[in-house]
Amino acid sequence: MLKSPSKLDAPEIVWKVDGMTCANCAQGIRNVLVKKGLTDAHASFANGEVSFTEVEDYALDQVKIDIENLGYSVQTEESNQPKPRFSALEKRLIFSVVFTIPLLMHMVIDLPILHQPISQLLLSLPVMLVGFDYFGRSAWNSLKTGVPNMDVLITIGSASAFLYSVIGSFVLDSSHAEGYLFFETAASIITLVLLGNVLEQRSVKQTGSALRSLVALMPQEAIRVDLSHGHENLETIAADKIKSGDMLRVNEGGRVPSDGIVFQGEGLVDESMITGESLPVQKNLNQEVTGGTLLISGNILIKATRIGRQSTLSGIVEMVRKAQSDKPPVQKLGDKISAVFVPAVLLFALVTLIVSKSVGLTWSDSLMHSIAVLVISCPCAMGLATPTAIMAGLGRAAQMGVLFRSGSDVEMLAKTKILVFDKTGTLTEGRFSLQQLKIYNETYRETVDSIIIALEKASNHPLAASLREIFKGIIPVEMTDVVEVKGIGMQGLLSDGSIAKLGSAKVLNQNDSPSHDLYLTINDQLIAGLDLMDVLKPDAASTISALKDMGYRVVMLSGDRKSTCERVGQAAGIDEIISDCLPSDKLRIVGELKKEAKVAMIGDGINDAPALHAADVSVSMSIASQIAIDSAGVILTNGNNLSGILTALKMSKLTLRTIRQNLFWAFFYNVIAIPVAAIGLLSPMIAAFSMAFSDVVVIGNSIRLKLRRIS
Repeated sequence: MLKSPSKLDAPEIVWKVDGMTCANCAQGIRNVLVKKGLTDAHASFANGEVSFTEVEDYALDQVKIDIENLGYSVQTEESNQPKPRFSALEKRLIFSVVFTIPLLMHMVIDLPILHQPISQLLLSLPVMLVGFDYFGRSAWNSLKTGVPNMDVLITIGSASAFLYSVIGSFVLDSSHAEGYLFFETAASIITLVLLGNVLEQRSVKQTGSALRSLVALMPQEAIRVDLSHGHENLETIAADKIKSGDMLRVNEGGRVPSDGIVFQGEGLVDESMITGESLPVQKNLNQEVTGGTLLISGNILIKATRIGRQSTLSGIVEMVRKAQSDKPPVQKLGDKISAVFVPAVLLFALVTLIVSKSVGLTWSDSLMHSIAVLVISCPCAMGLATPTAIMAGLGRAAQMGVLFRSGSDVEMLAKTKILVFDKTGTLTEGRFSLQQLKIYNETYRETVDSIIIALEKASNHPLAASLREIFKGIIPVEMTDVVEVKGIGMQGLLSDGSIAKLGSAKVLNQNDSPSHDLYLTINDQLIAGLDLMDVLKPDAASTISALKDMGYRVVMLSGDRKSTCERVGQAAGIDEIISDCLPSDKLRIVGELKKEAKVAMIGDGINDAPALHAADVSVSMSIASQIAIDSAGVILTNGNNLSGILTALKMSKLTLRTIRQNLFWAFFYNVIAIPVAAIGLLSPMIAAFSMAFSDVVVIGNSIRLKLRRIS
């Protein structure tokens, strides 16, 4: 199963922040924190979070104060209070609708009181107070950060209509007040944009529902078992009270409350939400189980191992959360435009007002054209384009057994043209059987097994695990200074001072050597040769065939000998095979391939780490070595199935395509809508509705990622 990546162990603070309504809000918060010294600060308005690493000279309390001084509300701890029926934003909308509807009724009902300026003022005033409290405060705070947001446009637009109506009706010419009555316009702008924000808020939550589904997998309670009195004493405890080493009872139909090892019993476990594997997995004595998985049948007693933040599920959730807040390179253009969007629209609205008046329009019509420009402009759509697609795509990928470390890895994998596979443990199962053990020095015939197990017990290579299984029960000889030499093998110091080595032909000094998979030498003299048989993964051939059909160039890169690599490559359907590679060779070859196209490296061993780092994007199996997982940008949580790479490639392409579609719509909408509003073809009310609709289109397109069928 997935180990908790070491990168997730960094002391990071994550807070929920209410009030971020667009990308510029998030950027403004980040700018302030960075200026105060938090260079690793991140803010995501899509998931409403701010994250940073605590530093000594900037206390947590001060961080909270600085964020709240910008007008946002910080929630530093998870609240167990039941959620209200309506959110604060929804309450504002309901309140505004109550007063806006009577204002609009004067257009269809000939009721004298509704046409009176004072009546319209009194009806619009509560809505304006709500608008100034919500949009106005946000606008002012964004101006303080130097990154004006869309609320600046909304505030100026609605305030202009309201003040024009007040001044025209009660100061300039009260006898012809009907020519200045735009109270309904001012109130409608506030109400319609609030409606858009509510729809946006609910829709954004939908894009992150996959991650919440993963979080919800962990049960809230567990049955702890006390065996100290010779029989089981059962106690129901909260899941957050579980300690490492606790014995936990899991009954049929229940979810495993913690990562652990089966101590007693057996059962079938559904791991689909963690690994993407649809078939249940049999769990027997001493086998690992993962917290959050479902026990379909049987009853088991497990010993808790990794708990809380160290658990597999927590590692997955944290990795997905971090990846969802990362910006891929494709977002850079949108960020650049968003940074200057609001000032540009303000200037365009002013030009619209001046030009409209200069061509003979009345001040009323000119103002309405200008206000329409302000409220139809939508920097939010550009800000939502990437994060909503990333949230939906990465959450869906995690449910299917694929973890992306960042949004950048999503884009890079989607652009990949060359796929480089390691052999052992990636294309093959990494389980070896001993075909032959040939002795070349009779002096060591009785101790060969003991020397081999003494060397291999210190290795994390998949081959070592098989050798330990093959020589299980053999007592190792006394050996010191056992080290792993990357790309070559293991070596150690025997009690008599002799140097024992076990590895590829590179441990030999002679060129004309017998052909074996592994060689055991002592003081550089050949002692024994081992011939091993590795089994190709059941889905390797079909996966490689599918990749070739999709147009990918597939390369196998291995440190193993040529004959073995050719046998595996032929069985898998790989034509381009490069064997006998040291880690430095793999690094060099990946570098050469990168000159031709984007390269993804799929590997699982320590000797793959340099190449994994060098590739444009790296893919690792969850059963891989920790260093390989830490080097990987993409992790396949079901390490037994190579076909996960197909899912990863398809999800990355779909996510990148969705981002591009969203960005195109956002740019196209603003390029078309702003000039249309400027020439007077849209009233401010229709403009406000259109602005809200553009956000919904972008978010709706992102939500489609959750529904797409991935074959």
